[in-house]
Amino acid sequence: MPLENYLANHPNPCKTKEEQNGLHQEHMKGAFSMLTKKQRDLLVFIRDRVADGGVPPSFDEMKDALDLKSKSGIHRLITGLEERGYVQRLANRARAIEVIKFPEGLDTPQKPSLMSKVADVISDMVSLPLVGKIAAGTPIEAIQNDSDFIDIPPSMVGNGEHYALTVEGDSMINVGINDGDTVIIRKVNQVRDGTIVVALVDGMEATLKRIYRRDGKVILEAENDAYKPRILTPDRVQIQGELKSLMRAYH
Repeated sequence: MPLENYLANHPNPCKTKEEQNGLHQEHMKGAFSMLTKKQRDLLVFIRDRVADGGVPPSFDEMKDALDLKSKSGIHRLITGLEERGYVQRLANRARAIEVIKFPEGLDTPQKPSLMSKVADVISDMVSLPLVGKIAAGTPIEAIQNDSDFIDIPPSMVGNGEHYALTVEGDSMINVGINDGDTVIIRKVNQVRDGTIVVALVDGMEATLKRIYRRDGKVILEAENDAYKPRILTPDRVQIQGELKSLMRAYH
């Protein structure tokens, strides 16, 4: 049989080096794209933590997130991700895991814009009633029914019901409470001695002072040497709340 006829009927099974490399790459690509559920979960967890906080999670955090009993399981998962080209460990650095790529369909999250971060902060704000003015000096009528509202960060309040008051006077300047400040008050009627409180005197006047109880008397004490303590009988004083935090506007 002529050689050309033989070659036509028996294609050469040997491939060129370039063709062989191409087949190898296609095979490896398929192998690399296959991840176990735990590997995908870990990759997503690392991605989300870096997007939220800028640093990868610790091994303990990864172990807890995937509900594994030991960190050795995390080491195996990371080794598998590293072999498949999804992550890279960086030498001599704490939490040194860098995400290189994601499986198809697992898109990299976009970093939130500055405006979206501002919108998130605004949406988390807490609205409190601004019920009037309170004296840090001579007591004035304070608690009013027609209230405005003020928005504050949630970190400035805790558990319980709160309201806000505007300070008038300078009797509490030694603890940094100035005229014009806004104080955030948590509603309580029992406090420890030495607490800064809103005290309602004779059912009409409200003042911001430290409160003490001595010898059957209630003492409302200023934080300014120019003001003398007020000594009253307990029936004349009603605690309206305790100081929680303070806001100040600079003009």
